[in-house]
Amino acid sequence: MNRDFTQKRVRWLERCMEGTLLAAAAVAVGVVLTILAIVVTESARFFAQVPVVEFLTETRWTPLFEDPHYGIAPLLSGTFMSTLVALAVAVPLGLLVAIYLSEFASARARETIKPILELLAAVPTVVYGYFALLFVTPFLQAALRPLGVQLPSFNLLSAGLVMGLMIVPYIASLSEDAMRAVPRALREGSFAMGATRLETAFSVVVPAAVSGVVGAVILGMSRAIGETMIVAVAGGSQPQIVSSPAQQGATVTAFIAQVAQGDLPWGTLQYNSIFAAGLALLVLTLMFNFVAFWLQRRYREAY
Repeated sequence: MNRDFTQKRVRWLERCMEGTLLAAAAVAVGVVLTILAIVVTESARFFAQVPVVEFLTETRWTPLFEDPHYGIAPLLSGTFMSTLVALAVAVPLGLLVAIYLSEFASARARETIKPILELLAAVPTVVYGYFALLFVTPFLQAALRPLGVQLPSFNLLSAGLVMGLMIVPYIASLSEDAMRAVPRALREGSFAMGATRLETAFSVVVPAAVSGVVGAVILGMSRAIGETMIVAVAGGSQPQIVSSPAQQGATVTAFIAQVAQGDLPWGTLQYNSIFAAGLALLVLTLMFNFVAFWLQRRYREAY
């Protein structure tokens, strides 16, 4: 009888735990769906007055001017430029750090370096922003002046560089986890054929972990696309089509942060433009995530 009671109690506890986990998952999904519903609803009010074609093809974004224009291209241009600069820094640096931690570092060095590296992700982004504005920008101005390049005080180059440093922990940590999951037999087979540790790392481990590495890069890119304070503080607030990171420019998130301060009346077209810009950013990030899932599945099947 005691045994039956114990089994019933265990089954009851398991069901309670399953219900708790299901409720947690449902809350997460519900929050995402609620955010999506609000963004789509407010954006629908915007697109009821501004054609989608104008929103996608117009090259001027001046929703607060007397002669307003609602072309998202300048904001997307600044977003892409700052993200490309960030990835140019974070991807090679993050992968090199991941390879070192996975293949070369001792256990003691790994336990010391990895927590310190992950502390970079805990630094408030506004601190990164003022670091870019007050340290990186003057340094770049002094370094580029002899080359004849006049870097403005607000520019996407310094914002992108600091943003790249910010996302290094994401790429390095996730890539290192993917590399450490590669079976030891692959490394030993490479060593048996005469390959060095460096050759094994780049020719065997990285290709075998490429699905996880791609996921880490896409996550870092999504983090960079959604970054607000660094580009708002150091990148500038002038929405324009940018062709060089040495220019200043506004990003989608910087515009939202600049305008969403309670000064605009609710329900106005200018107010709803915030949600339209947010919807464009949401769709863009969703597209990148779909690409990441496709690449992960493809390379996972290959290896």
